Amino acid sequence: MKALPERLVADADRLLLPPAGAAQGLAPGLRARAAAVLLRMALEHALDTYWRQVTPRMTRVGKHRMLCLEWYAGRDTARRCRTTWAALSAACHYRTCELPPAPSEIRVRLEEVTALLAVLNTAAAAAPADSRAQA
Repeated sequence: MKALPERLVADADRLLLPPAGAAQGLAPGLRARAAAVLLRMALEHALDTYWRQVTPRMTRVGKHRMLCLEWYAGRDTARRCRTTWAALSAACHYRTCELPPAPSEIRVRLEEVTALLAVLNTAAAAAPADSRAQA
């Protein structure tokens, strides 16, 4: 069985590209918005899992997870997490005066979340043992 973040990414992928013959009851923009919600959930869950393995105290406040990620996982990973999370958050919110996100836009975010899941899993496994013991 797949871990939760990977399963959420797979579900988002199915929303963006439904299988041939599947009922097309939802408009592409609505499917893209739903996929964005699933991708943001996957990223948040991956961050929680990362912090639980590195130092569990960091899971208490969501804002701290992003702010401190730079010193634990690297500047590039932290920047990618912040940028991806912000883009997905914007895509999740319904605004009457704006068009829904395009499926192609969310597809790019799906690829980024997939890459970030791999980076966070690798970084958590490589975290120094003393950072785990401090918690």
